[in-house]
Amino acid sequence: MVQPPQDPKPPSAAPQTEAVLRAKYLDYCSARVAEILLRLSPDEIFVMAREAGGTPEGTPALSYDAMVELATTRIYRKLELPRFDEWVAEYKEDPARFEGEILGIWELDHKVPSQGSS
Repeated sequence: MVQPPQDPKPPSAAPQTEAVLRAKYLDYCSARVAEILLRLSPDEIFVMAREAGGTPEGTPALSYDAMVELATTRIYRKLELPRFDEWVAEYKEDPARFEGEILGIWELDHKVPSQGSS
């Protein structure tokens, strides 16, 4: 009798809900944006904000928070982030590939049972 091939990946404890996957996806995307944003100097953020139309010549200066928001929006638009459905398919195939890039912010809204609790 021929045995069916075994799945090389261990089964997860429980399938993740769409809400958890969406939270992880947003966390992943936020981490990609933050990675770029944190490399920018204040001067580079100012230039990005100006290029985004936030501070045309002769207008009052924006706050630093407003400039960071404009820079963040610009970075997000330029990044080639996967669509949610594409990301989920890749994540389900190899979660370990993404876990190191997810900040863990998603856990704030989704209770994760501790390993030792019963």
